[in-house]
Amino acid sequence: MSGKTAEVVKTYGLDAQGITRKAPTHWNLAAPALYEHAVRRDEGLIAHLGPFVVNTGAFTGRSPNDKFTVDEPGSRGHIWWGEFNHPITEASFDRVWSRLRDYLADKELFVQDCYGGADPRFRLPVRVVTQYAWHSLFIRDMLIREFDEVVLRDFRPEFTIIDAPEFEADPMTEGTRTGTFILINLARKLVLIGGTRYAGEMKKSVFSILNYLLPLRKVLGMHCSANYGRNRDDVALFFGLSGTGKTTLSTSPDRTLIGDDEHGWSDDGVFNFEGGCYAKAIRVREETEPEIYETTRRFGTILENVVIDPETRRLDLDSAALTENTRAAYPITHVPNADAGGVAGHPRHIFFLTYDAFGVLPPIARLTPDQAMFHYLAGYTSKVAGTERGVTEPQLVFSPCFGGPFLPLHPRAYAELLGEKIERHHVRCWLVNTGITGGPYGVGRRIAMPITRSLINAALDGKLDDLPTEVDPAFHISRLTTCPGLEADMLDPRASWADSDAYDRKAAELAARFEVNHDKFERA
Repeated sequence: MSGKTAEVVKTYGLDAQGITRKAPTHWNLAAPALYEHAVRRDEGLIAHLGPFVVNTGAFTGRSPNDKFTVDEPGSRGHIWWGEFNHPITEASFDRVWSRLRDYLADKELFVQDCYGGADPRFRLPVRVVTQYAWHSLFIRDMLIREFDEVVLRDFRPEFTIIDAPEFEADPMTEGTRTGTFILINLARKLVLIGGTRYAGEMKKSVFSILNYLLPLRKVLGMHCSANYGRNRDDVALFFGLSGTGKTTLSTSPDRTLIGDDEHGWSDDGVFNFEGGCYAKAIRVREETEPEIYETTRRFGTILENVVIDPETRRLDLDSAALTENTRAAYPITHVPNADAGGVAGHPRHIFFLTYDAFGVLPPIARLTPDQAMFHYLAGYTSKVAGTERGVTEPQLVFSPCFGGPFLPLHPRAYAELLGEKIERHHVRCWLVNTGITGGPYGVGRRIAMPITRSLINAALDGKLDDLPTEVDPAFHISRLTTCPGLEADMLDPRASWADSDAYDRKAAELAARFEVNHDKFERA
């Protein structure tokens, strides 16, 4: 078997973390070698044309209730404890870590030394130690790779992630909720993951760490995709939770992709946190999403929970037999018009994407700076099926800053940074409904992606700047009253409903939920 194993001389090896080795350690293997190991270990199947297909088992999405942050003196005063940041004691962490070290001693391990953050000034060196070869390939796809052998030999991680899907915690003695755990220790600069094969926990752990470190340096961490047009100063950001269209809308043939999910915004501009993309693969079509579709036919792409014929190795991208949350993980270099450097200027436009399952928001609306801050703190969407364990149909959710589960600090810390940057750089802001119109979920229809894309393109080209609007105080938006090429009943959701009274009731219900949610931050 090819590849670099335990014989590799490392200045800073696993022994620095107290991990003794009685089995092979594979260091910084490239994709072909990781394929070979993954096949040897029966971790998945190679599909027609080369992607690697895996089944993540019971966990086809994140498990946010099993994520804990260690309650320790150095970070305690900064953490926004509560719904998203659950505390665990240092003693409980140590008990899990002690058992996990013993468990790993005789396990074959795969290590990737890489970075979070394309801007060298804010780059975080991360070591990811995995039990599965395909998890090593996943993180190699997702983070920023280091190719210099000398740098790799002397690589010293600032944070280390240990990923052991087959190891489970003991809730009775170790303070976890279940056998599944994601434990972040900011003092020890160590993340432990166990009891889940879902690879997204690794990448979101890096995101959470950067969202803790960077705002303390006046750099905003953002759950958004980003692209640029004619040049690197024509930047657009697309905020939104999973399933709202971040990856699809930012991957456009006439614009250059910076990144599809996680970015920082410094005094010099925007930079990608990652070196890869993690797109939803369910019902991807060559006609409507050609760039993403092509990645599902490429060597180096990992397809999670996509149905495959084990004989012909042909994919069924339409099947949700395993989950709606089928995923494609691939290096950003798989996208033909991507900027592999991942660094650009300041945004000209910000789009807040929401999947409105109530069916009462327009397909696009202009936002004043104050309205933008209202919607940024609200982070309204509907949680779509499969993104988290147990979600089978859309559920209303307010996720502050469009990324509540990944915010270690209070949302106001991020909102203040965003507000300052919007004002300083005169950014135009928009609310975009990629969800339902013509009625609530189950009655109405989803707004077609070509319509959404055409509206965003019109906004980017300045064609919507001077169109008349009508302020809707209930939803804190400025709704367009006319738009070339779009029927009036699309711009006015009430007109798209068969029963206007039913619309009024549903709109009032959602508006009330907005205000109750906003009151939490007013009182904070």
